[in-house]
Amino acid sequence: MRINSFADVSLRLLMVLTSAPPHQLHTTRELAELVGTPYNHVSKAVLKLRQMELVEALRGRSGGVRITPAGRTATVGQVLRVLEGHQDAAGCEGGMGGCPLAHSCGLRGVLNHAREAFYQSLDGVQLGSLAAPAQAGPIPVTLSTSRPV
Repeated sequence: MRINSFADVSLRLLMVLTSAPPHQLHTTRELAELVGTPYNHVSKAVLKLRQMELVEALRGRSGGVRITPAGRTATVGQVLRVLEGHQDAAGCEGGMGGCPLAHSCGLRGVLNHAREAFYQSLDGVQLGSLAAPAQAGPIPVTLSTSRPV
């Protein structure tokens, strides 16, 4: 299965936010840079995630975005079901109107069933488990005088 780019950006945002300390705020511009996505795409994703109550957005000079407790415990399957919408997995509408096989085709139902199985396989994966916490402090480096083999 392939997820749409909006869902991809949204999941990346949630992963960044779950790896941050619980009360740390990120501006939308910082988030755009962290996930490597244009600011306007990130701001739209933040708006949708806020409507889903997965993130909290605080306005003002010291404002920013942070993950909510519901966002930390949400599963990838739950989030994708909302972000992907209820579009058919098969494009049953063509440029010339409806599909000529619509009355005798079982493909649409089979593909929709496969999509739901995909989501179900992600229902056991919490967003908080996907991203490793950001490492704070110095990174230990070991220097060796021997040459690598």
